[in-house]
Amino acid sequence: MIASHYAEPVARKAAAPTALRGSPSTEAESIGELRVGEPFLALDESLGWSWGYAGGDRRVGYVRTSALAEH
Repeated sequence: MIASHYAEPVARKAAAPTALRGSPSTEAESIGELRVGEPFLALDESLGWSWGYAGGDRRVGYVRTSALAEH
């Protein structure tokens, strides 16, 4: 069972411009860009990466946790 399917999203926002990536690595493909202040709904955090979704189209991916701030 994957607990993140039942996790309540935690509202965050981009504190700095940051790439939304397909996997938790700086070498992973960038699938989008978060601008400063853009919301990110985090579902999981591990090893310095947050996984969740962003934008009106709810793009799912990973961002560096250090690039996020409390919403």
